[in-house]
Amino acid sequence: MLGWTLIFFLIALVAAFFGFFAIAGAAATIAKILFVGFLILAVISLFTGRGRSAI
Repeated sequence: MLGWTLIFFLIALVAAFFGFFAIAGAAATIAKILFVGFLILAVISLFTGRGRSAI
C-alpha cells in the first residue's frame, strides 16, 4: 500500500509540474487516503502482533 501511495504522490508532482492542477489535486488526495490507510494498518498490525510468541 505504501508503494501505491508513492506512485500517486509522484503522479501528483509530475502533473503539478506540467500544470494539470486538477489531476494533481486528485492524485494528491488519493495518495493522502492511501497513506492514512497504510498508517492505520501498520498500527493495527503492531498491536496485534505483540501478543504472539516468535517461536
